[in-house]
Amino acid sequence: MNQEQILQDAIETISIEGNAIQKLSSLLDSSFAKAVQVIHEGKGRVVISGIGKSAIVAQKIVATFNSTGTPAIFLHAADAIHGDLGMMQANDIAIVISKSGESAEIKVLVPLIKNFGNPLIAFSGNLNSFLAKEADYIVNCTVDIEACPNNLAPTSSTTAQMVMGDALAVCLLKLKGFSPGDFARYHPGGALGKQLYLRVHDISMQNEVPLVFIHSGIKEVILEISGKRLGSAAVLDKHNQLQGIITDGDIRRMLEKDIAFESLKASDIMNTNPKTIDANELAVNALALMRANHISQLIVMDEDRYAGIIHIHDLIREGLV
Repeated sequence: MNQEQILQDAIETISIEGNAIQKLSSLLDSSFAKAVQVIHEGKGRVVISGIGKSAIVAQKIVATFNSTGTPAIFLHAADAIHGDLGMMQANDIAIVISKSGESAEIKVLVPLIKNFGNPLIAFSGNLNSFLAKEADYIVNCTVDIEACPNNLAPTSSTTAQMVMGDALAVCLLKLKGFSPGDFARYHPGGALGKQLYLRVHDISMQNEVPLVFIHSGIKEVILEISGKRLGSAAVLDKHNQLQGIITDGDIRRMLEKDIAFESLKASDIMNTNPKTIDANELAVNALALMRANHISQLIVMDEDRYAGIIHIHDLIREGLV
């Protein structure tokens, strides 16, 4: 098989699965809407179960639910009928995922869930199956064909299940009014979470606070910038009010000029219009401001007081870049 044929097979796979997803919107009905409402109004968790590839999809949906404010746990269908069904509590809602709806484990599990009295939502591609007939609500995941050339390996069907899981999660997210702040609480360790909660002062407080005064000599300025290792220093007046900034770039440009720089003061080379950011701003906003102005550092202000410097390297270290 040459590369052209390989690429053609890949394109065909994507096309088949894409078509399957497109058809899902026509399968949505009142049963899907009722399933969303039942979960939203429920007092317990969502227990999601499946067997084989559907079990893997179930784990992904559990992860999506938990990260968007809907408490969920995974229950493997095979383990459920050997003791793990004990994790299901009275107020929990069950979702069972199965393309055929006729797997042996599913046929054992479903009556047990029904006996417990928990609401049962079926994700199935066979509306005439045992699972679909026993379910209180059905999420129709029917696909015409698997992307597998033998129409056997779960491909289009598992993609459809996952998309329907995402559709449920997003509907629930909107019903809950799940905000970016809520998202940050559930993702405190990742880059996405940091974009939503990490503040400028959380970073700048870890840095040195380079500063010179308007009458400071050039040697003092160079030593301050070099010693504090942030590539710049704020310039203050005698009242400790910000007057400007001097960067290592300003120093280099000064040295390129044919002038007697030994007698120069900070006020002679400073930029009198430095870009500043409030200490309570989100760090991701500092990144946007740096990018917009093609600079690598910002003066951090605590109201009208100079509070330090935040550098692009700080944002890279935090994974925001």
